[in-house]
Amino acid sequence: MKQAKSAAKRPATGKKPSAVSGAPGEVRIISGSWRGRKLAVLDAEGLRPTTDRVKETLFNWLMHDIAGATVLDCFAGSGSLGFEALSRYASHCTLLERDKAAANQLLANQRKLACTNADIIHTDSLQWLAKPALRRYDVVFIDPPFRKNLALPCCQQLEQQQWLTDHALVYLETEKELDVAALPANWRLLKEKVAGQLAYRLYQRTS
Repeated sequence: MKQAKSAAKRPATGKKPSAVSGAPGEVRIISGSWRGRKLAVLDAEGLRPTTDRVKETLFNWLMHDIAGATVLDCFAGSGSLGFEALSRYASHCTLLERDKAAANQLLANQRKLACTNADIIHTDSLQWLAKPALRRYDVVFIDPPFRKNLALPCCQQLEQQQWLTDHALVYLETEKELDVAALPANWRLLKEKVAGQLAYRLYQRTS
């Protein structure tokens, strides 16, 4: 969700807003080793955790690809996607979060889960991705705040700076009207759905 994603839940996507700005909400891990665990998430502007319904669809798409994968969560926000991937036996996840309070909450959730195979980095995702790759990722989640011109530059930097393995899978969750024609030409669309104001898609990189 940010560059942070927020615990603020928008009525247009079927999500209820928190009663008090800054008050913690919760996200739930759906499956895997931490199944049913609930993680606190702050209510902050632009933070938009992926709904359980969308998350379940996404991880059904990734059913055969998460275990053992190296994962990057570019706009981690609540950590809902990154921690879900780790619960389903991803080997490692890097979570990037620009909002300091949200990043601190991610660290608290990491401690709560006794998670040792995640790196939580308080940073601007586009700045972090603009440098040459420090490692290459098998699965990438891109779920930025809507209508902030973050999604396409993020995708372009992932490709240009060689952050992706040869057949990496990239999940992109954006406002439904976003023109994705400018995505890297070697990304092949595998799955696509629209729900309310959002569109979510799964791409595979081809070498």
